[in-house]
Amino acid sequence: MTNSPLSIARRSVLAAAGGLALSQLARPTQATAQTQNVTRAGDLPKRKLGQLEVSAIGLGVQNMHRTYTTLIPNRNEMVGLIREAHDRGVTFFDTAEAYGPHECERILGEAIKGFRDEVVITSKFGFDIDFETGERRGGRNSRPEHIKRAVEGMLERLGTDRIDLLYQHRVDPEVPIEDVAGAVKDLMDEGKVLHWGMSEMGLQTLRRAHAVLPVTAVQSEYSMLWRGPEGDVLATCEELGIGFVPWSPLAVGFLAGAIDEQTRFAEGDFRGNTTRFSPENLPQNMALVDVVRDWAGRKGAEPGQIALAWLMAQKPWIVPIPGTTQTNHLVQNIGATEVSFSAAELDELNAAVRQIEMAGARLPNAVQVMSGVEAPTKI
Repeated sequence: MTNSPLSIARRSVLAAAGGLALSQLARPTQATAQTQNVTRAGDLPKRKLGQLEVSAIGLGVQNMHRTYTTLIPNRNEMVGLIREAHDRGVTFFDTAEAYGPHECERILGEAIKGFRDEVVITSKFGFDIDFETGERRGGRNSRPEHIKRAVEGMLERLGTDRIDLLYQHRVDPEVPIEDVAGAVKDLMDEGKVLHWGMSEMGLQTLRRAHAVLPVTAVQSEYSMLWRGPEGDVLATCEELGIGFVPWSPLAVGFLAGAIDEQTRFAEGDFRGNTTRFSPENLPQNMALVDVVRDWAGRKGAEPGQIALAWLMAQKPWIVPIPGTTQTNHLVQNIGATEVSFSAAELDELNAAVRQIEMAGARLPNAVQVMSGVEAPTKI
């Protein structure tokens, strides 16, 4: 798909039905204004992922090369947004070679030049991506030699000599996890990687990986809309002393109020291929947004702040990484650290969330099949 003026205009028309909700979200409210003067540098509380200390909320650097509707944000503004996050106390920045591919790593690297030693940066390997062109060739690739070459590219694009936290993005069904851990250990021995983690893996693979090389963090989708990790995943992390990093903690804007029953997505917006946001399922799922809005009113907060504060209240070693390309959304997200619940309030909110059953699948089938995969046994 090209990004000619004509095609961009056409996509803008297609997005119009959902644009109203997005524009409403962007308007500052009283609760937003209340957060403008807080969470300046050093104000954010810290949390531990294993032994790695980070700000209690991070920033996902995933969509800074393009928005959900495939429009391209201004690069200088994205660099400025990352620097603004740092000024407000964020020390945890998450990206991957697959984001762009490569381009989001370059944006993050440019942004942190002046304060690299003050922040924790992550990246991820695991997809079969051409080292030079960034072309996605399909499938996954966690062969040890591929991992090592991928990390060399990350270091160059990020302008750094080490990755603070390196994840396997998805489990490779052809490579024993012991071989993956061995390759990462080699990189650690060279000082190029400091900690490692896994994303959307099978639980037995996590245990095998941790036995070879202690895992610092697991990254998987987790939000009020998708609570799958509340089963064995979080229990395993707690047992093994592994931190947890929820991706899509706002359910791609749903929990922040960016989607309603009338929303229809632009061509190229992946949410249009996700059945939990289809016209037949949105009305049922909107019941969850009603709960979030009710609690936002009770707490004098934004809906997205309630969703993020709820996540942080589940476990002290959970660190969400909401992504955004807008400064006012960044400020709102950071402001979630100012929202707290009493034990009774949390019980009440948990009960309300759990009463609502999500309609539709959380991901398209082609993506979903890569979650929960177990690596082959090492012979």
